[in-house]
Amino acid sequence: MSKAPITSPLDAKAREETGQVLQEALVDLIDLSLVAKQAHWNVVGRNFRSVHLQLDELVAAAREYTDQVAERASAIGVSPDGRAATVAKRSGVPEFATGWRDDEAVATAVTATLGEVVQRMRARIQITDDTDLVTQDLIIELTARLEEAHWMWQAQLA
Repeated sequence: MSKAPITSPLDAKAREETGQVLQEALVDLIDLSLVAKQAHWNVVGRNFRSVHLQLDELVAAAREYTDQVAERASAIGVSPDGRAATVAKRSGVPEFATGWRDDEAVATAVTATLGEVVQRMRARIQITDDTDLVTQDLIIELTARLEEAHWMWQAQLA
C-alpha cells in the first residue's frame, strides 16, 4: 500500500517519535504478559495459589494496556507491530528462566521485571511530553498501574 490509510493529527516528526514510543511500549507489554504467563505456569511453593492468581492479574493488565497502546498507535497513523519476532528482537523485558520456580524466586523475578518496565515507561513519559500529550496520558496511566503492581510484588518479599 503506497499511501497510508490512516492520517495523523500529529506533524511528521511528532508522529514518528510518538510512534516509536508506542511501538517500544507495545513490545514490552506483550513480553511482560508472556513472562507473567510463563511464571504463572511454573510457580510452585507454599504461596502457590496467591502468586498464581496475582500473575493472572498482571497478565490481564498487560494485555489490556497492550491493546490500548496498539490502538493509540493506529489512531495516530502508525501501524503497530506485535509479531513474535518483533517482540523477541525489541523487548527490553528481562528474560524469565525456564522450569519450575519457587514462589519467592518468582516474586523476586517479577518485581525486578516490573521495576525495569516501569523505568522504561517513565522514560517514555518524558519523550511524549514534547510529542503528544494524549499518548503521554495513556503511558502515565499504564505506568501508574504497573507501579502499583510493582509495589504489591515487593510487599510479598518484605
